[in-house]
Amino acid sequence: MTMNIKPLADRVLVKPAPAETKTIGGIIIPDTAKEKPLKGEVIAAGNGTKDEEMVLKAGDQVLYGKYSGQEIEIEGEKYLIMRQSDVLAVLA
Repeated sequence: MTMNIKPLADRVLVKPAPAETKTIGGIIIPDTAKEKPLKGEVIAAGNGTKDEEMVLKAGDQVLYGKYSGQEIEIEGEKYLIMRQSDVLAVLA
């Protein structure tokens, strides 16, 4: 997949993991009530700043805060763009 977007400085582009579909006793929870996923995959990363080295790279599976990042849509897909400091952990 080729991306036409390159985050600047200490920002990363993250593709959120799909929200889990849950049913409660046969009732399907609508999309608006689904929990926002808190993990995703880094698609692209900036070069960092002179004060903060970029430690994330494309392909990293990460955990991030519930209200982290700015949601954007590229070619019909939803992504988050956030600062590296908004990422809480890298999954091994």
